Amino acid sequence: MSALARPGLLLVGSLQHTQQECERLRTKYDVLQFTGIRNEFLQNCKQGNFNHVAGLYRTNSTKETGPFDKELVLSLPDSLKYIGLNGAGYDGMDISACTERNIRISNTPNVVANATADVAMFLLLGALRHAMIPLQALRDGRWKEGAPLGHDPYGKTLGILGMGAIGQALAHRARAFGLRIIYHNRSRLSKDKEGSATYVTFDELLQSSDILSLNLPATPETRHTLSQPQFEIMKNGVVVINTARGSLIDEAALVNALNSGKVLSAGLDVYEDEPRVHLGLISNDRVMLLPHIGTTTVETKREMELLALRNLEHALDHGELLTPIREQS
Repeated sequence: MSALARPGLLLVGSLQHTQQECERLRTKYDVLQFTGIRNEFLQNCKQGNFNHVAGLYRTNSTKETGPFDKELVLSLPDSLKYIGLNGAGYDGMDISACTERNIRISNTPNVVANATADVAMFLLLGALRHAMIPLQALRDGRWKEGAPLGHDPYGKTLGILGMGAIGQALAHRARAFGLRIIYHNRSRLSKDKEGSATYVTFDELLQSSDILSLNLPATPETRHTLSQPQFEIMKNGVVVINTARGSLIDEAALVNALNSGKVLSAGLDVYEDEPRVHLGLISNDRVMLLPHIGTTTVETKREMELLALRNLEHALDHGELLTPIREQS
């Protein structure tokens, strides 16, 4: 059988941790790789160079093509049936356009949970202890000059908005620090998943949380879930943690809430307009800032690549994705 008679599998970008697994796939499929720029990708599609491709691998940060917006989705070959996304969030893809073209999408939701929850817990503790202030003082040769008293997590109420795999992993970690867990979700969890956490309404979550962690997907509906009206009904001195997507928070409103003291401190790994960060956040030493590194561990990146490839292999062999996105499941 010739290579072109086999299903085509297109890798957009490079695999960093699963080269051996990819070599095995080359024995089953015609594996192509694209590492150019967006205009070159669109030109390849127009020229029919990918016309036998049935599966496509990509990451959320694919610099080669930019977002999979409607323009790009409409340029994809008719042969393409599956996209294996290496990432839990898929706000960089036009899902409606893909669905209209009968292109099925998978993501990597559960394998990112532990690494992201670790970062959320790191930010939570750092925000409570105002860790940025003594860290900077130490680097400036001022020992712990100006460091304020922080706060203990023990006995405080952690509100988790979005109790999926990451939210549950965060709750598991938070219990070890003596935090009381409340949560709001699209639907209440089963008792075995809920554990000792208490299900509350969205308004109750805002009103009762000493610390609020955002763990929602980015959709048009979740944009600016936290803005001025929400900050107004929170406790004075609340701590806000976001490791999900920057669009969930109106950053200008957060800066105002920090400046007024309504929000005591914040821990952020994601931002509204990445890689740009609001100057009001950068200049506030009560804010713990990380550059979107929630899943950047060797172990997690490997598991994400593996799951994306397994999705594509299973779909090409059996016509079904292992972890389809919620909108298509």
